[in-house]
Amino acid sequence: MTVTGKAIQAGPPAVPGKKTGFWRTLGKQYQLMIMSVPMLLYVLLFNYAPMWGWLTAFQDYQPKLGLMGSKWVGLDNFKFLFGREDFLLSIRNTLAMSVINLVFGTVSSILLAILLNEVKNRGFKRTVQTVTYLPHFLSMVIVVGMAQNIFSSNGAVNNLLMGLGLVKEPVFFLGKGEYFWWLVGVINVWKEVGWNTIIYIAAMTSIDPSLYEAASIDGAGRFQRILHVTLPGIKSTFMVLLIMNIGHLMEAGFEIQYLMRSGLTMKYSDTIDVFALIYSFGSSRPHYAYGVAAGMFKSIVGIILLFGANMAAKALDEDTLI
Repeated sequence: MTVTGKAIQAGPPAVPGKKTGFWRTLGKQYQLMIMSVPMLLYVLLFNYAPMWGWLTAFQDYQPKLGLMGSKWVGLDNFKFLFGREDFLLSIRNTLAMSVINLVFGTVSSILLAILLNEVKNRGFKRTVQTVTYLPHFLSMVIVVGMAQNIFSSNGAVNNLLMGLGLVKEPVFFLGKGEYFWWLVGVINVWKEVGWNTIIYIAAMTSIDPSLYEAASIDGAGRFQRILHVTLPGIKSTFMVLLIMNIGHLMEAGFEIQYLMRSGLTMKYSDTIDVFALIYSFGSSRPHYAYGVAAGMFKSIVGIILLFGANMAAKALDEDTLI
């Protein structure tokens, strides 16, 4: 091919979708890489370096001897854990409270986000949002103290139930283990629902308003717009958060269970974290290896749950975390 008498040699055809080399991309974005170094060092120092202590789970660890001097016992610590009824009960309690927190927390957050999204008065909307997320910043010690007063025999809940004639005598909420899981779920929802709602409200604001207008023109009512526009619009956010929460199913919490536990509710209140603390520091002869083994088990199961949920979402052609 010639233009004004000069030949133009065509170069090699561009390969569509060809990826730029890693080092070339790194060179172009070196400013971002430098900015990420402090966070990378933080993660390595505080998240990965302590994993060296996992060796304790395979030793009869003695603080005086240290990691290198303690006797190696293999899987004996894990055999001890799974041979104890209280550890198996702690696994049950952890999973039960985590599932309750996940279901209650997710449903309440989505419902509150939808209700706030439908409110047209900005002042009222901001007031409700502020009031609901402020408990997130309260110390768990304060929250547990409030809950113990509210659910006590002469607390507000029992007074309300007796005033309505639903019960004839006060219900012993704090002393019956059967109520403990549900109390934890209610307290967690009250404390975190406003904070979790922020994410869903942010997702709803990104929905194209023309979709609501088109739905209204087609005759869709408010409920139908929520069902066919709002919920599909936050589906990807919901899936990512669900996968992350499934990865945390082995982390039901520590503070609220430890502060509210008593001799009457131990079989229902002790989670894996509480078990690890008691066996590591709660006896005359601390057994650090048992606590580390329990924490290691919890972490490994959490990783398996995270990748399992991600693979299941990918198999269903849903949005994934990884």
